[in-house]
Amino acid sequence: MTVTVDESFAGRVYPSTGTTLVTADTVRAFARAVRAAHPSHHDADAARAAGHADVVAPPTFAVTLAQAAEQQFVADPAAGIDFSRVVHGEEQFTHHRPIVAGDEVAAELHVDRVRVVRGNAMVTTRVELSRADGTALSTVVSMLVVRAPEPATPTEAPA
Repeated sequence: MTVTVDESFAGRVYPSTGTTLVTADTVRAFARAVRAAHPSHHDADAARAAGHADVVAPPTFAVTLAQAAEQQFVADPAAGIDFSRVVHGEEQFTHHRPIVAGDEVAAELHVDRVRVVRGNAMVTTRVELSRADGTALSTVVSMLVVRAPEPATPTEAPA
């Protein structure tokens, strides 16, 4: 069997649907969750001493913003994605400047590639994160694997 992800979505762009305010509490909670112990993730004074306006998000924090943007594609009925079949393949970050509490972040989603390999769809997305003023923050490239449905198993006839 093969997946039904629409390969013509490669090249599609989903513009930002607004901005997300990064709060100090969100940064601290994420830092605790990933055990990022550097004081600049937890203490505004430490972050300011390092030259930042407020607490600094750990580098992988960008994925929380990127995944929210990817939902536009995954939830688009025309894309043909069964979310129960999605497995995260890989992630790559290019950071242009730190994300700090107080940033209003916009996320533009690009579907860079859709290909089918052995019945599974391999979807490469790129999310460009920027401040509301257009300042580039991070580029997050993800590969999602949409697994092919399991073949139906024949039912046994009653004896």
